[in-house]
Amino acid sequence: MNTLSDDGTPVTLLSGALGAGKTTTLNHLLSNPGDRRIAVLVNDMGALNVDAELIEAEGDGITELSNGCICCDLRDDLEVAVSRLARTGEFDRLVVESSGISAPTPVARLFTTGPASAPYRLDTLVTVVDATDFRETLADDDIVTTEDIRRKRPGQAETEGEVRPLSELLVTQAEHADVLLVNKCDLADEATITETESLLTALNPDAKQYRTSHGRIDPGDILDTGLFGPESLSESDHREQALEHADSGHVHDPASTYGVTSVAFETRRPLHPGRFGDVLRSLPESVIRSKGIVWVAGRDDLALRYTGTGSVRRVVGREPWVAAMSERRQKSQRRMRPDLPWDEEAGDRRTELVFIGREMDGESLEAALTDCELREDEPIDDVDNPFPSEEGEEWRL
Repeated sequence: MNTLSDDGTPVTLLSGALGAGKTTTLNHLLSNPGDRRIAVLVNDMGALNVDAELIEAEGDGITELSNGCICCDLRDDLEVAVSRLARTGEFDRLVVESSGISAPTPVARLFTTGPASAPYRLDTLVTVVDATDFRETLADDDIVTTEDIRRKRPGQAETEGEVRPLSELLVTQAEHADVLLVNKCDLADEATITETESLLTALNPDAKQYRTSHGRIDPGDILDTGLFGPESLSESDHREQALEHADSGHVHDPASTYGVTSVAFETRRPLHPGRFGDVLRSLPESVIRSKGIVWVAGRDDLALRYTGTGSVRRVVGREPWVAAMSERRQKSQRRMRPDLPWDEEAGDRRTELVFIGREMDGESLEAALTDCELREDEPIDDVDNPFPSEEGEEWRL
């Protein structure tokens, strides 16, 4: 349940790739509001807000934001729009439909810690998934230019000047959802739908899932549900949930039928930079998603964050390990973070990785990762180390 204040108008943030069915879902909500008074804020990437034009019930309660993405270059406009809506007092639910290129977390934080946190209450993060092509899209790793995105591939992601594959965006949208709508089930066979559901469960085991066709969903399943909590936006919480899911050996029938599995790897020994780099370069196509925190030898002061979607893999310098701080700061940090994993020798230095895929050879993957552990007295001074040495620095494959 929601651990935030119950005050404020509940907000549902509707995300999903271009063509997944967000606008159709929104039209269904507006056509079946019951006794709810729903206001809508619609965002599209074009100079003309096509989505707003497609909304059947357009009226005073619908606000358009065009020619930009509300998670980055339209943030100020979004703040103005939601504040203006709040002053009207003519609605009791707000639905924000983001463009197909919006990451959910920057927009969500506007309603948790930003200017809109007073009049509103972030209630539900909803992601609409196209059941017909979700699996294939995860294999789409093309990196294209900003101009290509706007003209040819509006389903790609552009965030603060960064261009990312659509596959990475879809995974982000799915992982941070409280509710996943598996849409277009009328156009997909049972096997495809079930495998899509299995993949989504592996990516986000705690989200509620609903099958839909033409966006038809009971409004009560995505409006004022009380499902959102601060952990929905936390990368570390999602990583820990995925690790627990993998460690538990939790396999339900769809996963076992379609070979969707997850592998967890944890160690308190540093990883050899050469061997770990080789493992990342040679991950098999069966690995769809991988992520975690990494301790690389030679980078003993800096925690590294690793994310992989398909063949795109990135390692970013995150923040200093607490164990690398002064003794005074260590004590302060450990008091503030009582749940921080701590080892007498390694401190909080550790590697926690999870791999999600179809028909993965888990034993071979675990063996390869175990072989990455730095051996006793193994020198690394002359080893090429491509991994980040400063916060914010990135190494990408």
